[in-house]
Amino acid sequence: MATTVNHTFVNKVIKHYLKYDKDNPFIFISSLLAFLGVAAGVMVLMLAMGIMNGTEKEFKKKLFVMNYPMTLIPVGYQSANEHLLQKLSTQFPNLKFSPYYTTQVISKSGSNVNGSILYGVDFKKEEQINEVFEKAMQSSLHTKSKFKIVTGEVLATEMNVYKGQKLTLYFSEQQAIGFGSMPLQKRFTIDATFHSGLNTYDKAIVYTTLGAFQKILKREKGVYDGIHIYSAHAQDDIKKIVAYLEKIGYKESVRIQGWWEQNASFFAAMEMEKHTLFFVLLLIILVAALNIISSLLMTVMSRRAEIALMKTLGATRKEIQHIFFKLGAIIGIGGIVAGTILGLIGKWVLTTFQIIQLSEEVYGFSKLPVDLTLIDFIFIVMGAIFIVLLSSLYPAYKASSTNPLNVLRNE
Repeated sequence: MATTVNHTFVNKVIKHYLKYDKDNPFIFISSLLAFLGVAAGVMVLMLAMGIMNGTEKEFKKKLFVMNYPMTLIPVGYQSANEHLLQKLSTQFPNLKFSPYYTTQVISKSGSNVNGSILYGVDFKKEEQINEVFEKAMQSSLHTKSKFKIVTGEVLATEMNVYKGQKLTLYFSEQQAIGFGSMPLQKRFTIDATFHSGLNTYDKAIVYTTLGAFQKILKREKGVYDGIHIYSAHAQDDIKKIVAYLEKIGYKESVRIQGWWEQNASFFAAMEMEKHTLFFVLLLIILVAALNIISSLLMTVMSRRAEIALMKTLGATRKEIQHIFFKLGAIIGIGGIVAGTILGLIGKWVLTTFQIIQLSEEVYGFSKLPVDLTLIDFIFIVMGAIFIVLLSSLYPAYKASSTNPLNVLRNE
């Protein structure tokens, strides 16, 4: 028959042990430090995970815009053509497509020189899939010439040029000059400038028209270097596009690359840092749990006579275990609750007030992003509860194994 536990008795003893003891003040202080340690650990873990998630989300947002959700890249000759573009547009009317040419160029203005990637795009189609480009075109000069470019603000500043002025681009292709040759060059009018929030992109990317590419580099009309594709659910739609390309016989001649694949190593590194940080900061709670163990063991040692007396008067081994296990759980879970409240307050303060100022030129955002996900919060709380409850087991076992005969004889 299972032993019953007198919960009224257990709760009264716990309430007594939680009070400040003038004869053993250090036990109370140790318990208080354990409570504060658990609270601090939970709070720091919540804020750290929130900052890591917020930072990753901001970078994903920036990279999603500038890298495009999906990109169709030709493998075979002339495989990314107008015929395929029309098929994809018909099959997937919910998606948006922007064909492009691309090449590497050197930008030069006066003594200023910079290497860039030049994209030839249809400005109207590009506006539909690229919000940074769309915003730039709102202040466009609407230059009539096809030899116009849209540059990043960083590049324009470094080249010391402004909208309406000329910027010379040097291509890798050669042009005949007399008995020799020199790199092909062309002066373009700056029609607009964009600001993506990432200086690397603002400095490296330049847009011009499809017509300029076809004229200068003799590119065949209707045959592209690739097609940028916009989708709100890229990871789902990429599977549908791959299946359709296989169906129409384009499986071997083109491939689809998602924006997450283009930055896979970067986000893998961030994910690893996040997991490492979680386990390192979890050690703070583990250290606090050691304080719970030490304070409970000190309580057991100082209350040995009381434990022996309770067992002599009929308290069962299970009731003694319940007393000290619940005592540790109250200290630990109380710390978790306090830490959760402090963490939520800290998150509100960091998101409401700009206490920490970041360099927008470096990070692409100036306000510290904090975004604690529900799953991370659950892992933090569950991990902390597991450590706290585990730390209460040994002191409870030690207390219940007290031999009243030996204790009362020595006392």
